[in-house]
Amino acid sequence: MSKVEQSTKLDLERIVFIGRTFEEYLDMFLLSQEDLEGKKILDCPAGACSFTAVGNTFGFDITACDIAYYHAAEDLKIKGLQDITYTMKHMEKAKNIFVWDYYNDVKDLRKHRQSALENCTTDMARSNGRYVPVTLPSFPFEDGEFDIILSAHFLFSYADRLDYNFHVETIKELLRVTNEEIQIFPLVDLEGKRYKHLDKLICFLADIGCTVQEIKVSNEFQKHANSMLKIIKGK
Repeated sequence: MSKVEQSTKLDLERIVFIGRTFEEYLDMFLLSQEDLEGKKILDCPAGACSFTAVGNTFGFDITACDIAYYHAAEDLKIKGLQDITYTMKHMEKAKNIFVWDYYNDVKDLRKHRQSALENCTTDMARSNGRYVPVTLPSFPFEDGEFDIILSAHFLFSYADRLDYNFHVETIKELLRVTNEEIQIFPLVDLEGKRYKHLDKLICFLADIGCTVQEIKVSNEFQKHANSMLKIIKGK
């Protein structure tokens, strides 16, 4: 990696417990609340996102899963606050690789992340099994249990540490537990580069009968992170 690349990469040394708000999810996946009505939805991996917490207050049927959920909500809140502080320091150093339209500045971004964490961990502490611990690429769910699966800021984001086989096995499991579709956002890694095996993966999905679309979205915070992958399960 060149010195220029080193100076512009968001250098996260670990996958952090940090999340987006319900409203950010709607923007990332081009969803309206009407799209969620009557659907059984899985957020995977959900991290500290408040999509499940807020969505269920509106009466939607949303389940979250993540490896982090093997730990207590109180412990995750402490970790999340530490991770927000850690991440914001790196944000200050790498402002130039982000588009500051949705958020006013790093301070405003911090507020969104803290809000998501607070809603998530509060709901987790009182929920009736909506937060399911998983170790990818395996899931404890039934075949076709969900209608829509949303997966944000994980699979392609960490392409430097999750190999192609992991992506294939995880998506195969996601296909097993959905009866309709999977949506993945974004399609780039932490350097803003398109996932190098994406075309190969799309061909694999087409070969097993899926319909795959790359769809532009209006939400672009990380530069070039403005597309999602919609995978419609073959019948």
